[in-house]
Amino acid sequence: MSPHHGIVVFDIVGTLVGFESWHRTIDREIGPKLASHNITAQMFGYTWMTHAELEYTFLCMSERYTPYSEVMKATFYRTLGMAGVAGPREVFDDGERERCQAGYAALELRPGAKECIGILRGAGFDVRCLTTADLGRVQGYFRSGGVEMPKEKFVSCDQGGVAKPALAAYKPVYEKCKGEVGEERTWFAAGHMWDVAAARKVGFKGAYCSVYEREDCLEIHGGEMEVMAESLPEMARRIVETAK
Repeated sequence: MSPHHGIVVFDIVGTLVGFESWHRTIDREIGPKLASHNITAQMFGYTWMTHAELEYTFLCMSERYTPYSEVMKATFYRTLGMAGVAGPREVFDDGERERCQAGYAALELRPGAKECIGILRGAGFDVRCLTTADLGRVQGYFRSGGVEMPKEKFVSCDQGGVAKPALAAYKPVYEKCKGEVGEERTWFAAGHMWDVAAARKVGFKGAYCSVYEREDCLEIHGGEMEVMAESLPEMARRIVETAK
C-alpha cells in the first residue's frame, strides 16, 4: 500500500489551466478581423477549441486517433466559416493560424491552482494528471506557473491512443491508482462535468469544480459528484475533508 493518504488525478486544460491568456492572443492577432464579422475572440476561441475536440473525439471513436494539435490546426478555417466568415482563407492566413495556436501552447494556470495542489499535497495526497494534450505542452504550463509536477505524474491519451471520455482512457489510470491506495482513496478532479462523470463510471471518486463551466448540467450527468465546489482551493479542501 502506498504511503499516500490518497491520489487525486486531475484533468489539466480547462481545470487547472484557463483560457484567458489564449483569448488575449487571439484578440491581439486577429481581433479586428473577427470584430468586423461580429465575432469576439473569446467566442471564436471557444468555438474553435470545442469543434477541434469534437473532431478529435470522433476520430478516436472511429479508430483513427490523431493528436489534438493536428486536429486543431486543421479546423481553424472551417471554424471561421461556420462562424459566418465567407471565404475565410481569403481573409485569414496560415501565419495568423499558427500564432493563435501557439497562444494555446502558452496557457496559464488558473488563480488558485497552485494553492489547490498545495492543500492536497499538504494533506498527504499524491497529485497526478491525465490529459488529452501532448505532454511537453502541459508540462510547460506547470513550469511557467511555478508548480513542481514531475514527469512521471503525467499520463497523456497520446500514449494509449484513446481519448477521454472513452472509459478505456481512464481505466488503466484508475487501476494503477487503486492498486496503490485502494478504491476509496482514488479521486478524479476536473472542471468538466462530462470528464468527472466518465471517470466516476470506472470507479474514481469524483470531484467537480465549476470554475470553468459555471453551469454543471447535473440533469444529464447523473447527479452530484462526491465533491462539488466553485473554486479549486475549495475543491481541494472538500476532498481532504471527505476523505477523513
